[in-house]
Amino acid sequence: MKAAVGDRLIIESLHLDGPRRKGVITALHHSDGSPPYVVRWLDEEHETLIFPGPDAHVEPRRERRKEEEARPAAR
Repeated sequence: MKAAVGDRLIIESLHLDGPRRKGVITALHHSDGSPPYVVRWLDEEHETLIFPGPDAHVEPRRERRKEEEARPAAR
C-alpha cells in the first residue's frame, strides 16, 4: 500500500451493515508512501498513527478531484 499526504484512507467495516471509517492522510513516516500513516478521521476530528490492515484501501486525492469535477453543480 502506498499513499501521499491528502489521500483518503478508507477502512471497510467488519460487519455487513457497519459504517466505513474515512480519514485524510496528514503525514507520512516513510518517503516511499508506505505505512504507517498519520490520519485525521473525518467522523471524530482527531488524528492517529495507523498501520492499515487488509480491510483498508487508499483513495488518491487526484481521483476524488476528478469525481467532484464530474458531478453537476448543486443549486
